[in-house]
Amino acid sequence: MARISGVDLPKRKRIEVGLTYIYGIGLSISRMILDELKVDRNTKTDDLSESDLNNIRRFITDKLKVEGELRTDVSMNIKRLMDLGSYRGLRHRRSLPVRGQRTSTNARTRKGPRRTAVKKKGAVTKK
Repeated sequence: MARISGVDLPKRKRIEVGLTYIYGIGLSISRMILDELKVDRNTKTDDLSESDLNNIRRFITDKLKVEGELRTDVSMNIKRLMDLGSYRGLRHRRSLPVRGQRTSTNARTRKGPRRTAVKKKGAVTKK
């Protein structure tokens, strides 16, 4: 089983897709890595030679920021925005959409399930 940057790559997938299981590597970066190292994109992760695996590992550790290091950077950037008190930081702090989306409807992923207002029984209204 191929293991790169602390992630076990899936066995029977093409290496082009298998690399995308690493946080910070998408399809375009995966293709760029394989093209630069001259590895066939259609090779299954099981069929990779040790030298190819080592080359991929070395490339990723030397030139890319992935997994824990990248997650730390992203969270520190968000924390910096929150500490500054910028608009984006306030949106992060309140768990609301950050990039200008509407919130009167939608935004359920960010806001969570709807909380309906509960009316109390026997509430007296003044006239």
